[in-house]
Amino acid sequence: MQLAIFAKTFSRPSVDEVLDAVKSYGIHIVQFNLACAGMPSMPDRLQPDLALSIGRKLKDRNISMAAISGTFNMAHPEEGHRTEGLKRLRVLASACRVVGTSIITLCTGTRNTENMWLYHQDNRSNHAWRDMAGTMAEALKIAEEFDITLALEPERSNIVSDAPKANTLLREMQSKHLRIVMDAANLFDPENSKPMNRVLEEAFLLLGEQIVIAHAKDVGGVSDTEFVAAGKGLLDYDHYLDLLKACHFHGPMILHGLQENQVEESVRFLKRKMEFRGNGGEEIALFEP
Repeated sequence: MQLAIFAKTFSRPSVDEVLDAVKSYGIHIVQFNLACAGMPSMPDRLQPDLALSIGRKLKDRNISMAAISGTFNMAHPEEGHRTEGLKRLRVLASACRVVGTSIITLCTGTRNTENMWLYHQDNRSNHAWRDMAGTMAEALKIAEEFDITLALEPERSNIVSDAPKANTLLREMQSKHLRIVMDAANLFDPENSKPMNRVLEEAFLLLGEQIVIAHAKDVGGVSDTEFVAAGKGLLDYDHYLDLLKACHFHGPMILHGLQENQVEESVRFLKRKMEFRGNGGEEIALFEP
């Protein structure tokens, strides 16, 4: 595994300064967001010169782009909103090779029209699933055209809110261009009576072979639903890393959900954990339920 970070963690007026901040912590892999270049995360157009410039700036600093953020509300009840999101996804997909990545990260969205990170009671409806799945199918046509991967992250407030739903979508889509972002903190549900480690094991059993990116944040600060910096919450990182190791994951472990003043401590925490698990640690196998 390789330590990485959301570039957007660093608020700077230019891409150069963002990447210099990343490098100052000894990190050489980022999940990028076009907001770091002063643009919308999902622009309606991207000038070729800007895409080339971003790619060069990364290369000059020996920083690689694990993925670029391409999240939009794939389950928005208005078809026009979903269509516009697909148009903007195409803009990102066409620029991927130029900026230096082959992965776009995204989520499945919600019926909430004001904020795609808020739950809506209609998320569980068959109609909501059909709208989301139809949008995903179109997104995968774009991914196939540009030979890139869409990395889906389950989110509690979204249509695909857990590992079983993610597995269902993978089976429906049957596409080599759809893979998984594993974020263990997202799988924590205070209303679920199962121990968190058991929830993680079941998630890895379903999704382990499809993981291309792992996220590193934590859950359980003031409340059991609050996201906090890695190592500051309830997540058993030893078990999380062992599960990643058991499914032979060798990709980036990307820090996010933290403030810049927490980066140094989180980097130190995760490096220590990763070094120990990489040099031995507990050998485990994915269980059969």
